[in-house]
Amino acid sequence: MPLEREVLVDVEPAFRDDESSRDESRYVFSYTVTIHNHSKRSVQLLARHWRITQGSGKVQEVRGKGVVGQQPMIGPGQTFRYTSRAILDGPVGVMEGAYTCVDTASQRPFEVAIAPFRLASPNQVH
Repeated sequence: MPLEREVLVDVEPAFRDDESSRDESRYVFSYTVTIHNHSKRSVQLLARHWRITQGSGKVQEVRGKGVVGQQPMIGPGQTFRYTSRAILDGPVGVMEGAYTCVDTASQRPFEVAIAPFRLASPNQVH
C-alpha cells in the first residue's frame, strides 16, 4: 500500500470565544491535528499547505515548512499531535490541505491529503 494511504490525518476544530470579537469581525478557531503513521516506515513531515475558505468566499492559501516550528519524524505505528489556530473574518469557514512528507529510508517525497473540515462558531446554521 502506498505511504499516502497509510499516513492519516484527523482534525478537531474548536471555536475560541475568549479570543474572538464579533464587533471586530475576528473569529478565532483552534484545531488539533493528529497524524497517524500506520505504515512500517518512518516518515518526516516537511511542509504544509492549507486552503482556508471563509464564509464570505474569500480564500487564503498558507504554505510553510513543517508545523508549529517543527518538521517531526513519525515512526512506524506512531502519532504526532499539535494544535494551531486560524483567524477568520466571519463565524464560518472551511479548511483543507496537504502535508508534504518524505519516506526517511528512500527519501521519496509524498503528499498526505487533509480532508476539508468546518470551522463554525456555535449556533451557526450553514
